Amino acid sequence: IQLVESGGGMVQPGGSLRLSCAASGFAFSNFDMNWVRQAPERGPEWVSLINTNGINKFYEDSVKGRFTVYRDNTKNTLYLQMNNLKPEDTARYYCARDWGGPDYWGLGTQVTVSS
Repeated sequence: IQLVESGGGMVQPGGSLRLSCAASGFAFSNFDMNWVRQAPERGPEWVSLINTNGINKFYEDSVKGRFTVYRDNTKNTLYLQMNNLKPEDTARYYCARDWGGPDYWGLGTQVTVSS
């Protein structure tokens, strides 16, 4: 099982980024998927979950209206569109397969929001 995130970088407040997570080694379309982030010196924070067919989506309160999660099951890829980024969004972002909670995680991609 492999999850590989990409798309992170440094952006100014108010900017946008799109994260991608390429999945392999399991039946991607059969699993709900999560985005989780971890800021320096803080524990992991759940950001979003999307169900298997992409219809049901859930977000942590601070990102609602700014982040959008979606998936392409034909490409085994999960996405996170992040708009109106804020300095407090600075963190390493991980995608994680969901099986009663996140079980397999990628190595993450760093997002830094700074002027």
